[in-house]
Amino acid sequence: MRPDEPAATERFAAFRHRSFTLYWLARFLSTFSIQIISVAVGWQIYDLTRDPFDLGLIGLVQFLPSLLLILVTGAVADRFGRRMIMGICEIVALFSALALVFLTLRGLTSPLPVFVVLVVFGTARAFFAPASTSLAPNLVPEEDLANAIAWNSMSWQSATILGPVAGGLLYGLGASVPYITSTVLFLCGSILIFTIPRPHQQRGVRNQSWKTLSAGFRYIWREKIVLGAISLDMFAVLLGGAVALMPVFARDILDLGPWGLGLLRAAPGVGAVAMAIYLTAHPFQSRAGHSMLIAVGVFGAATTVFGLSTIAWLSILALAVMGAADMISVYVRQTLIQLWTPDKLRGRVSAVNMVFIGASNELGEFRAGGMAALIGAVPAVALGGIGAIGVAGIWALLFPGLRKIQRLRRVE
Repeated sequence: MRPDEPAATERFAAFRHRSFTLYWLARFLSTFSIQIISVAVGWQIYDLTRDPFDLGLIGLVQFLPSLLLILVTGAVADRFGRRMIMGICEIVALFSALALVFLTLRGLTSPLPVFVVLVVFGTARAFFAPASTSLAPNLVPEEDLANAIAWNSMSWQSATILGPVAGGLLYGLGASVPYITSTVLFLCGSILIFTIPRPHQQRGVRNQSWKTLSAGFRYIWREKIVLGAISLDMFAVLLGGAVALMPVFARDILDLGPWGLGLLRAAPGVGAVAMAIYLTAHPFQSRAGHSMLIAVGVFGAATTVFGLSTIAWLSILALAVMGAADMISVYVRQTLIQLWTPDKLRGRVSAVNMVFIGASNELGEFRAGGMAALIGAVPAVALGGIGAIGVAGIWALLFPGLRKIQRLRRVE
């Protein structure tokens, strides 16, 4: 055996398990479809109303189900089969995509029907997220979990590269084409999910009470390092998120079309995948927490550059740097949560984590859209990037244990 073969084997350790491979492919197709829909809906709504506030509403209506159902989605993931929940959610997403096909072919005169469909779509995603996230530790042994998380992140980021470009190209063929494509992909994803062998899962208690439903909150509050990691990402992306305003930058600032919007949406994923590939081969051996805090600062700086740039290549480069920096934060945060959380609590903790992520992403989109409507897209993004830099510095002081983390491993 050549000296480099053991390292190569460890790099693909998670794929030694067939269940994880099926799960990984299903998540990729799901995320790919979501990205296609996201680009198509953003361009379609902005083309219809030319109001950046409506772009913010796209994020808000998808986030609200996660917020309102936070005590339910995690408890369901801990009490019932996580694989089954994922499959049902894929089917609901499939019918949501079909509804968008129908509305588009019929002809849109108002964004309201699309928002209604997105609420249903967001509800499915609210249940899918904690179930899918907490299922991964049931499919691989603990020693392969960090590798599985890195590959999960790479799957998500790969989809964010290919999905937006595909969405822009498909929209150029016709407004309904991206939704039809997503329908087919959701169908394939649901089939893959139901072919995963039923894994062993420690079920949560059956008699639900406020104490059991709120266990995820109490666990996160008690584990200050986990709280710090989750809240750091939430506030940084909440302030520094620029995804919702990319149709504005593509159409009005950088003078690009739907395909150019796809490139802008894909650029963070390019940087993130490059970083994920590096992390699968070179996991943190020291200073993991310190690296995460620095990465959040870099994320904010790159966001500011993107907001101020009027040159397409510079904007794309800044977005790629944003994605690479965000990947470090995602990798550290997700590994900490999955390794430190007992399996019987993973669904509820993941549900809380998903709401934090939703607050940073979808609610961040609403923040960006609202600010852009008041002060313009460029100041909204640039000031948000500066705010993200400030968050990194403040969290380094508020959570000293976070910056002292060395290697990512279970703390006894």
